[in-house]
Amino acid sequence: MKLIITIITFVWVGMVLGISFVEAPLKFRAPNITRQLGLGIGKIVFGALNKIEIVFSTVLIISFLLGEFSLKYNFVYGLVLFLLCIQTIWLIPVLNRRADRIITGQEVSKTYHHILFIILEVLKISLLLIAGIRFLKAFGLPTI
Repeated sequence: MKLIITIITFVWVGMVLGISFVEAPLKFRAPNITRQLGLGIGKIVFGALNKIEIVFSTVLIISFLLGEFSLKYNFVYGLVLFLLCIQTIWLIPVLNRRADRIITGQEVSKTYHHILFIILEVLKISLLLIAGIRFLKAFGLPTI
């Protein structure tokens, strides 16, 4: 269980970093990528990432239920799952509806939702790193 939790934690961090903070901003710099096309690609990519995150969180929950780990690890991972729920249930659908309006050429006003999504991504990555490093140290797994 320790190895599964460790692998999922750090792969999750890498995926969120790679997609949210590398792929997402860079796609709009590619030649001939319009805002509408970039948003359409973003909806697909972030939808796929969200599904993968749900699978990761499910495997983590099962791993924690089958293993006997301290509540302090469950709490930090629980915060990550809470952030993921906010994104999945509320924020991503709101952003998708906004993107759909832009894609169809409708005017949209500025909102705080995109900034909130970025903040939640930073928090999620930070919590995963904290939990992952603490988990490695507590169970004698190799650390940097």
